[in-house]
Amino acid sequence: MRAQMSASVMLEALTKPWNAMQIFQGNNVIARLPEHYKKFYWEWKAAPKAPVHYIPEEGNFKKLPNGEIQAVQNVPIKLLQPKEIHEGIWGGEAIIKGFYKRKPYVRRMPHYWVPTLKKTVLYSEILDRYMNITVTDRTLDLIDENYGLDSYILNTPPADLMSELALKLRREMLLSLAQGTLHPDNPAKKEELLKKFDKHIIPVEEAEWYGLSIKEAATKQKIIEEKASAPVPLKEAFRQEFIEYLKTNKVEMEEIKGEITSSTSGSNWISSLNPFGKK
Repeated sequence: MRAQMSASVMLEALTKPWNAMQIFQGNNVIARLPEHYKKFYWEWKAAPKAPVHYIPEEGNFKKLPNGEIQAVQNVPIKLLQPKEIHEGIWGGEAIIKGFYKRKPYVRRMPHYWVPTLKKTVLYSEILDRYMNITVTDRTLDLIDENYGLDSYILNTPPADLMSELALKLRREMLLSLAQGTLHPDNPAKKEELLKKFDKHIIPVEEAEWYGLSIKEAATKQKIIEEKASAPVPLKEAFRQEFIEYLKTNKVEMEEIKGEITSSTSGSNWISSLNPFGKK
């Protein structure tokens, strides 16, 4: 029994690693977030990133010039993410903190390597919008490789997008694709884009959660739970029960209308005999 339990735990850890994140442990509103949001958050914060600032070595072992065999260790460089990174799209680049030694016999000094940033105008086909965004040269190269901003945003893993702006744009694109609200005045363009990005169409319920920060997701979950637990007025409950009763029993409305019509005609006949009635 213990072996089966350990095997199931290991299988869940391999297939659903987001459930093991510390932030989703406990009995709070964050732990009750939907499964698809936990998966997105893990892909954004914990999934391995593409090597941008170093060249990974292939294989498991390498041979040194002196003949010694050494294990290959591809350790990712730690990146610093300032708040400005979430206001643009840096293409996986970030700030690197290290040391720089100008001369052999001079003490090394701390140094920061910052990517070169520039302002540019990008166009989204799905959103049909021009945007002035801070980018890097690598961002522009990746957009060219993907033949457009939309393909780059939708095809790139969240861990490599990094910025909240890119994820907000991705959320807006996913909602437009799921709801079919893109290019309402151009049906031909709409069908072309829906066919082009059909593999990215997800349910609206998942698209609404995609790209939210942990604070925004917790607030959204709290509002949903408050609405679900809010007391319903009796008149609303009775009205809903009566509507369901009419739907299930299929009351013949024509007979009710006929009875109302006959009663109305009878009252008119009686009123015609009343000498004191208004004419």
